[in-house]
This record gives sequence, structure tokens and C-alpha cells, in this order.
Amino acid sequence: MGRTLTRSAASMVAAARARIREIPAREAIALHGDPDVVFVDLRDPRERERSGFIPGSVHCPRGMLEFWVDPDSPYYKDAFEREEATYVFHCASGWRSAISVDTLGEMGFGNAAHVTEGFTGWVEAGGPVERS
Repeated sequence: MGRTLTRSAASMVAAARARIREIPAREAIALHGDPDVVFVDLRDPRERERSGFIPGSVHCPRGMLEFWVDPDSPYYKDAFEREEATYVFHCASGWRSAISVDTLGEMGFGNAAHVTEGFTGWVEAGGPVERS
């Protein structure tokens, strides 16, 4: 029997989804190639190696997100400095990216959304995939 929690991961995702901008995979595919849209892949490096990735996407492992977007962090990455851009985050199925975009909102990050169905939905909808 597992540990008793006061809040489940699923409830956290549901709450996040109620507060963030979601973009269905088909709409996200239509945004691909727009110079004002930055796709950010939150998946683990092994997931990218196994499944491929959205061409041109920025890879930011989920565990580093808050540190990479914070200009005051020693881990800051300039890939996140474009205040005018829309950042579209994704993971495999949309759970990690929903919580991530919600957290970014709390940080005041700005224009962020996530692919509702994640990379799985992107692939199923016929989105381009690159392999390394």
C-alpha cells in the first residue's frame, strides 16, 4: 500500500490546466516554424533519444526549468530571454508541461502555453519529428 497524500499528482495537473493556456497538438503543429514561437521539450534526454523531438525545439529537462528561466540564477539560459515570444512547452503526455507552465506563471515568466496532449499527441497528429 502506498503513502497517503493530501494532494494527488492528477489533481495538481487538473488545477494547473484550469489556470494555463493549452494548445491542442494540431494547433501547435500549425505554429511550428513561426519565428515568434519557441517550442521547449521538458522530457528526459532518454525520452528524446528514444522518441525523437520537435525540430528546432529547445531541450530543458524538467528539473532545471525554474533555474534556466530565472535571470538571477547561475544556471540561466538565454534561450528564455525573448519576452516577445510565445513559449510552447511539452512533455510526453502533457502532465509535466501543465504543471511547469503553471509554475512559470507564478514566477511571472509571461507568454507560456503547453501542448495539451504532449509529444505523443504531436506525433499522432502528424507533427514533424527529428532524431539525433
